[in-house]
Amino acid sequence: MSRFYTDEKNVLIIIALLKANGIRKIIASPGATNVTFVGSVQNDPYFEVYSAVDERSAAYMACGLAHEAGEPVVISCTGATASRNYLPALTEAYYRKIPVLAITSTQFVGKVGHHVAQVIDRSTQPNDTQRHSVTLPIVKDDDDFWECEVKANQAILELKRAGGGPVHINLPTRYSRSYETKTLPTCRVMNRFTATGKLPELKGRVAVFIGAHQEFTSAETEAVDRFCAANNAVVFCDHTSSFKGKYRLLYSLAASQDQLDLGADKPDVTIHIGEVTGDYASVAMVGKEVWRVSEDGEIRDTFRKLRYVFEMNEMTFFERYTDQSKEPSDQYLQQCQVRLEGIRREFPEIPFSNIWVASRTAHQIPEGSVIHFGILNSLRCWNFFELPASVTSISNVGGFGIDGGLSSLLGASLANPSKLYFGIIGDLAFFYDMNALGNRHAGNNLRIMVVNNGKGTEFRQYNHVAAHFGEQADEFIAASGHYGNKSPNLIKHYAQDLGFKYISASSKEEFDSVCSEFLAKNAGEKSVVFEIFTESEEESRALEMVRNIKRDHKKVAKNAAKLLLGDRGVKSIKKILGK
Repeated sequence: MSRFYTDEKNVLIIIALLKANGIRKIIASPGATNVTFVGSVQNDPYFEVYSAVDERSAAYMACGLAHEAGEPVVISCTGATASRNYLPALTEAYYRKIPVLAITSTQFVGKVGHHVAQVIDRSTQPNDTQRHSVTLPIVKDDDDFWECEVKANQAILELKRAGGGPVHINLPTRYSRSYETKTLPTCRVMNRFTATGKLPELKGRVAVFIGAHQEFTSAETEAVDRFCAANNAVVFCDHTSSFKGKYRLLYSLAASQDQLDLGADKPDVTIHIGEVTGDYASVAMVGKEVWRVSEDGEIRDTFRKLRYVFEMNEMTFFERYTDQSKEPSDQYLQQCQVRLEGIRREFPEIPFSNIWVASRTAHQIPEGSVIHFGILNSLRCWNFFELPASVTSISNVGGFGIDGGLSSLLGASLANPSKLYFGIIGDLAFFYDMNALGNRHAGNNLRIMVVNNGKGTEFRQYNHVAAHFGEQADEFIAASGHYGNKSPNLIKHYAQDLGFKYISASSKEEFDSVCSEFLAKNAGEKSVVFEIFTESEEESRALEMVRNIKRDHKKVAKNAAKLLLGDRGVKSIKKILGK
């Protein structure tokens, strides 16, 4: 008889993480659905396994054992109503903050509701029986492995968070009969730290990555700059990050280069602050390991490299990791700036497009104003170019929908009628939210640029997943031809009838002749709608040119091989080479 582990990967991940977190005490109740878990841990001398036939009694035993030993205890049961018998003891554990980890095994959860014997719905639990509840996937691919790894970490961390308490893991099984796995998988162990505890040592090259973020106070900005100076770090930002300090890098232009290997610019450790980022390109600059800093203390594994979570405010974190006795250094910053400036110097002459408009306009946005960007294409295009330091910039990247850009801009403009509020938005997003222009509270401080290419041009970009459909994408995927199909009069009349000043441009020359009206530093009698007519083919060509300014032979060869072999072929070769 084999005395090794099951081949069910979700079980292996749990066992690996239990061991990594020093959890060894398990009380197992009999059954078929939890055989792969119990049969694996009983053969591992690391664990102390106890038996209890009655699940109600097992859970109360766990309360007593966990309290007396001062450490978490796992309870394991089968399917059907076995888990229901845990509830009285888990209620006790909840109100006494006792760390009991209830692992309730189940058949494939897709069977719930189909009158399959011994399958019940565990998707919801009484609030006062668990601090956290997760259902793990049956692991079939890398995405399943990641989901399982993250959820198992979340559950285990909640056992001790904020005083601790019971946690629930619902564990599906395939009823595998194979127990030939000799080694557990290598799993990321995630740890959480608070301001009162001892913090891990920060080693190697460091970068801060900021997603969408509230405006920084001067004290917060200085704290980040002091941290960077002490640790030779940089801050990767985009136009939603709000950071204006000395070590700021608007790095999207460099990070976007398709044929350039930026490995030398990447950090070892990335400090992740802020919320959702719309700067897809700069995600490539994340290092080998991520430290997430947020007062919410939640597991946010945005980049699938999370190691630590710091449940504290950002200033506390940066101050704790700033050794002011160190000689200030900006070597890393200078290295990245040289790379970025080299690309900027070779910026090509591109077609009339959102990117071209941004290149001509970004630096001219009036001082002290506010600018809102539509998601995806508009934000991407303008992230290539710096705005004046006194300009604040925002995009609805939280929910990442196209449905409220104009309304958000309007709402912001009401806060300060003497300040100019700019909006850069695509045609579909404009028409989605055009009723906002008719709001009677709209003032004279709005400057709205509508980039009208008659479709969702995002879906026609050369590097989009829908690109291979070509013009066929227009019919449904890119939703071409709606809203007047680039009518020169529709938005014009709508805007004018609502009291807005309207200007338009269909070429570089026309744009240059009227853009000064859009950029006027003082609010005039009317708000302005500036409609830019572009072609999706030119938008795509401009993006491709901008993303291929710099090349290195190694990256070009690598991309060619990937194109030839496909993702599956590349994975197969990596597997053969052991990478």
